[in-house]
Parts: sequence; C-alpha cells; structure tokens
Amino acid sequence: MELVIFDCDGALVDSERIAARVQVTLGAELGWPLTEDEVVDRFIGRSHAAIREQVAARLGEDTAATWSERFEQLHREAVDSNLAPVEGLPEALDALTLPTCIASSGSHDKMRHTLGRTGLYERFAGRIFSTTEVSHGKPAPDLFLHAARQMGVDPAACVVVEDSQPGVRAARAAGMRSFGYAGGLTPAERLEGLDTVVFYDMRKLPTLIAER
Repeated sequence: MELVIFDCDGALVDSERIAARVQVTLGAELGWPLTEDEVVDRFIGRSHAAIREQVAARLGEDTAATWSERFEQLHREAVDSNLAPVEGLPEALDALTLPTCIASSGSHDKMRHTLGRTGLYERFAGRIFSTTEVSHGKPAPDLFLHAARQMGVDPAACVVVEDSQPGVRAARAAGMRSFGYAGGLTPAERLEGLDTVVFYDMRKLPTLIAER
C-alpha cells in the first residue's frame, strides 16, 4: 500500500450529523418530510449536485434551488458553532506513516471551511480533491481514480477510508481496498462488502492498515 485516501465529511470531520439534521429540518420546511435514516440512505456520501437533482425531481427546480441555498446557510452556521474532527482522527493521522490525501463529494470551498474550522486543512493542503473535478460523483469510481492519478499511485496500491455506502461502493469500483468507518451515521451493514474492513474506532485505523 502506498496511499491512504480519506473521505472528508464523516471520516475526517464530524459533519455528517450536522448535515443530516439540516436536511431533516429543510425537508419539514419545504414539503419533503424525511427521517434521519432516510437522509442517510438518500443523501449521505453524495454530491451537492446529486442531492439537488433528487430534490428537484420530488419538489421542482425552484424548491430545489431554495433548498440548496438554505442548506449552505444553515450548514455553515452549524459548522461554525460546533464542528469537531472525528473522534480519534488526529491521533490516527499522527500514527499513519503512509502518504495521505482527500477525495470528497464536497466542494473545495466547503472543505476549506470545514477543514479550516477543525485545524486539519494544513495537514492536507495541496492533496485535496473534489467531486467537482470529475464527471461522475460517488458511487462512480471517477473521484478516487482521479486522486490516485494526481498522486501518482496505482489504484491497486491505494486504500480508502469512508463512512458512507456510496463511498465504499466507489472504492470497490475503483479497484481499491477500503476501510468503512461505522462510528458515524451509516450502519455497519451498509458498509460491508468485498475488500472492505468495517471498524468503529478511528484510533485503530493505522494498525488495521498495517495488518492489510
């Protein structure tokens, strides 16, 4: 193994809980009542554009535009007030000896904000890749293959750290082994599958990778 590719939301910063709460609130306000579990199933791990497409199909383009605008506002406010790194993440990064990068469904602006608020941005600066750089977001393999190519590493020598079902599916499609973090919102059974190790404590990640 030569490279560890991290997802951002839910794998580095504990932002998926914030995002899910905001999506539930917006659904209640704008006419699509959603439970947190439904949000996880439909939205978590997917790009902003993919979520907007789902809302537009359900409620129309005008409501989708309002939804997107309100999400950006409410999410930013919540991030500014209480965002933190995933528990155990700083210790895991300190213990890792392999090169790392980020490949996220979020935009660069969003990652600059969330990673900046948690003091993680400088640890990955210059090695951050967004779904906005490729044609198809997760669960397609495009983003992970793009990250490997930019880092000069064969996909077969990469491992992916993900917390969402679209993310682990994308890793498999890219021919990469993955570690599915089940300490967040996505149930472990949605992460299980070929070439995927499911784990709950981010502090154990360096040991798990070394054992592979």
